[in-house]
This record gives sequence, structure tokens and C-alpha cells, in this order.
Amino acid sequence: MDELERSSERVAAVFIALMSLLTLAALSAPRYEQERLAAAQAADVAPIMPVVEVWLSTTGGKLRLAPQPHLAMAARGDAPVDIAIDVDARYQTVTGFGAAMTDASAWLIRNRLDESHRQALLRELYGPPPGLNFNMMRLTIGASDFSLNLYTLDDIPFGESDQELRYFNVAANLRDLIPTVRDVLAVNPGLLIVASPWSAPAWMKDSQNLIGGELLPEYESAFADYLIKYVDTYRSHGIPIFALTLQNEPAFSPISYPGMLMGAATRARIIANYLGPKLAKRKQRTRILDWDHNWSHPEQPLAVLGDPAAAPYVDGVAWHCYEGSQHAQGRVHREHPDKDAYITECSGGDWSLNMNGELLWAARNLLVTGMRQWARGVIYWNLALDENHGPHFGGCTLCNGVITIDSVSGEVTRTDEYYALAHFSRFVLPGAFRVRSTDTDADKGIANVAFQNVSDDSVVLVMVNIRKEARTVSVAQGQTRFEYTMPAESVATLTWNPNPVGVWMRRALGWLGRPGVPPGTD
Repeated sequence: MDELERSSERVAAVFIALMSLLTLAALSAPRYEQERLAAAQAADVAPIMPVVEVWLSTTGGKLRLAPQPHLAMAARGDAPVDIAIDVDARYQTVTGFGAAMTDASAWLIRNRLDESHRQALLRELYGPPPGLNFNMMRLTIGASDFSLNLYTLDDIPFGESDQELRYFNVAANLRDLIPTVRDVLAVNPGLLIVASPWSAPAWMKDSQNLIGGELLPEYESAFADYLIKYVDTYRSHGIPIFALTLQNEPAFSPISYPGMLMGAATRARIIANYLGPKLAKRKQRTRILDWDHNWSHPEQPLAVLGDPAAAPYVDGVAWHCYEGSQHAQGRVHREHPDKDAYITECSGGDWSLNMNGELLWAARNLLVTGMRQWARGVIYWNLALDENHGPHFGGCTLCNGVITIDSVSGEVTRTDEYYALAHFSRFVLPGAFRVRSTDTDADKGIANVAFQNVSDDSVVLVMVNIRKEARTVSVAQGQTRFEYTMPAESVATLTWNPNPVGVWMRRALGWLGRPGVPPGTD
């Protein structure tokens, strides 16, 4: 009995101990749960850092718009940075990027590519990312040096005139140019076209020739009507014209292809008395851009913008890149901040000094610096040329296109200019703001420009390292920072969203509106 009693006492003691432990655990559980919830909440409110995506191109073609490993952002801290981006300091909005559909380009696209390859190429160039997203184009009103023959849109026998423009026609454009532009519009209906004449019809000129000479004063009104008839005729073919310039390179008289001198006083008079008032009365607006020539003579557009009768009709200034400094754009902007700037022509080529290609020059001088100096859009010269830099009628014998189309096989090659433009056009969307970023060109050898897209608040930073050695650059935006080592002689586009939680929420709301589509599914 004693042994039985001792066993019963041991069982009772164990039972009491177990009950005590269970009671203690129950009493402690709320405190442990509170601590667990507090830890979870602390994890939830920790900042979610943006991730930086990187695309890289290098001279020599080893890397061409190649995606690189993502970069992690960290808290900014107090350490100095090379490039500070301030998205609250906004400058011009971006209209877009593109190239000229010259007669040569349209002929190659139409006659050296079959239907399937032609449509694939146009989707690549004008379609949304991962296409290049080109949304600007320049057209020539009549022939340029990159045409197969000389013509205007109102050619009549020598010695006759046609002030009523009864013989105006676009027959020369019906086979190749107009169908190709319409194909582009089918891919990108938002295409913005800037159109420029190389010469007035010969009967309007003192030379009675498309090459050289000037517009006769008695035909200034007829010339304005000629430009307006072009706008109306192209619209009838489904092609709207965003802007007109009065004359391509009006301070240069070429000797081997169409051209025409047109001084500032003449341009101002035509705009003030004829073209401006006539376009202003129209419901569908076509803008007027003055100059359409090099950076080297800002006094020319300043003279037109300083004319009180012409200036109200002028929307902006068109610039070319062949002489002078991009800072001319900034000078004109400071004097006339209400007028826009566009780069409407620039071409690279197989020049003797161009041993390393055009990637760095096009990215740094044309695009980065051009846009830091207030350009809203950049239009390269020929969209497409063949392996012989043509076809062309006089003029530039070594110019490059954005693409090269082999005149026999139709094989398409993408040039340095293609990739320089793509570093911008694929990422900087129409309507984006250029935003403030520290200029590091002089001290670091790293040119840069920054933008913020309005559709999703994403930030785009394009950098160009012109040095022959790698350079590490520190970048800060808001309360975050990162570092990136740019390879020698390279172009990089870096993108991130400063509010990744907001991006996730927008996507989640999008998914809520798409029943049956799980998160993570495109």
C-alpha cells in the first residue's frame, strides 16, 4: 500500500506540474503573439527599395542595348553623390524620337523588302517597347538629295506659271512614300510628322531651277498656298502633318541637289502675311517651325521670333547638328521660353574621322546634350539607306541611315544610330518630363540626362562614358542611391520606379479588373 500511495503521489505531482506549465503557457501566449505581430508589422513598414534595370551598348558592337544585372538601391545617407536627380524640378516635355522617311528610305523599304519583312521592320521601329517606339518622322515636300530624281509637287513647262496651283499633285509620292507612311501610321497612329521643302517649284524662283536661287517676292503668297495644299492633300491620304518648316537649310545653296536661300526677313514676311493667318483659321492645327538649319546661326531664328507680326504664328525652332553648338538652343529658349525646340536633322556617316562609329557621338552630342538644351524631340536624317549610302541625287555620299537595307538581298543591318536612338525612344515615353540631374560631363567624362515618365512615374537616366576607361558613378534620387560602373566608351539606360509599392498597387487594381487572370500573368 505504501508503494501504491507513493505512485499515486508521483502521478499527482506530474499532473500538477503539467497543468501549471499549460496555465503558464496560456497566460504568456498573448505577450508572445504581441511580440510576433510587432515584429511582423516592423517588417511590413520597412521601405521597399526600387530596383534599377540597366541596358548597355558599347563601341565596337560587342554589346548592343543588352540587358544587364539589376542594381540594388540603398538608403541615400549623407555621403556625396556624382549625379543627384530631382524629379520635382521639371523642364520641357518630350514629344518623341524618329527619323526622316526620305524618298530613298521609302523606296528601299517598299522595293527591297517583301510584305512580311516590311511589316516586321515597321513594327520593330514604330511599335511599342520592345520596339523602338519611334513616333516622329520628317518628310520632304518634293525632292531632296535623297531622292531618285528631281521634282516638286507643281512642275510645269519652263516659262509658265501656276499661281492657282491647278497642276499641284503628289503623283511622285503615290508609289512608295505615301503607302509606306500609311503603313507606319497603322503601327503607330500617334505619329507626328514634320514636313520641309528643299525648293519651291522652279517657276516661283529667280533661278527658274530647283537647284539654287531664291523665291521671287511676287510668289510668296502662292508658296504659302503650296505648303497648305500639301498639308490638305496628305491629310486626304490619311497622313496628318504635325508641323511645317518653310525651307530646309535656308542659309545654304547646294550645287548638286535642290535648295533655296530664304533669309529671316522673307521667312518672317511669309509667316506673318500668308502662312500664319491661313493656318490659324483651320480647325486641324499644323504648327510652324522656323529656321530648320544649323546651331551655328541662332541670330536667324531670333530675328523671326523678334518680329512682332510673325512671332505669334511660330510654335518653335527646328535645328540641325552640322555646325555650331547645341547651346544655341538654350540661348533661343532663354530669350523665347514659350517657343519649342526640335532637332529635325542630323546624320552620321562613314567619315574618315569616324573610326569607332557614331554610337558615342549620337548619344552624347545629339541626344543627351541636345535634350539638356531644351529639345522636345529628335529626328535623325535618313531612316534607311543602302550599303552604298543611297540611293541619292547629289549631296551626301557617306551618310548613314538608322538602318541599312542591302540593295540586292534586302538584309537589314542596324547601325550605331539605331542603338543610340533606342537608348532613348524605348524608355522615354511621349509626354515625359526632362528633370534635373547633375551635369557630370566635364568632370567625370560621363554625360547624362534624366526624365520621368508620366504614365507610371518611372525615372529614366541615360549616361554616356566617352572615356577609354571604366567610370564608377554614384546616383541619388529622393532618399535612395546606387552605384554603377560604366564600361569604357559605352552608353547605358537605367530605369527604376521611385514608388514600387504604388506600381504593385496599380497592377493589383488592374488584376482586379481582369477576372480569371492571376497576378504575374501578362
